[in-house]
Amino acid sequence: MVALIQRVTQASLHIEGECRASIPQGFVVLLGIHVDDNQEDVAYLASKIAGLRIFSDEEGKMNLDLQTINGELLLVSQFTLYAATRKGNRPSFLESARPEQAIPLYELMISTLETKLGKKIQTGVFGADMQINLTNDGPVTIIIDSKKP
Repeated sequence: MVALIQRVTQASLHIEGECRASIPQGFVVLLGIHVDDNQEDVAYLASKIAGLRIFSDEEGKMNLDLQTINGELLLVSQFTLYAATRKGNRPSFLESARPEQAIPLYELMISTLETKLGKKIQTGVFGADMQINLTNDGPVTIIIDSKKP
């Protein structure tokens, strides 16, 4: 499982022109679920995301986590994070988990993050065509792979 985490000053997610989710300062997390992923991957990544200290303190050092700044989180499933591009120019997604495996893990990630953060998080809709508007703060973008702790 891989999470691409962007520190943002704001973000919104639209589906068919309608705003589905919106957050002020916080994280936009794009979550890729691999065919070999399980509940342990969810637990590992949720802990890393919830504890990630990438917001600036009074001295300008990245030292504060999401809870400390009272930030929000927007979680979006993104099977394209496991695109294989070695051969040819058309990506293959064979390493991405199929919906019957991925949806329960995505839902588990939502509930695990809500528990760790002590509040509801915003989400996309699994499998939907979504447009995300965001302002990446920094820019700060971090990739965490549960298979490479």
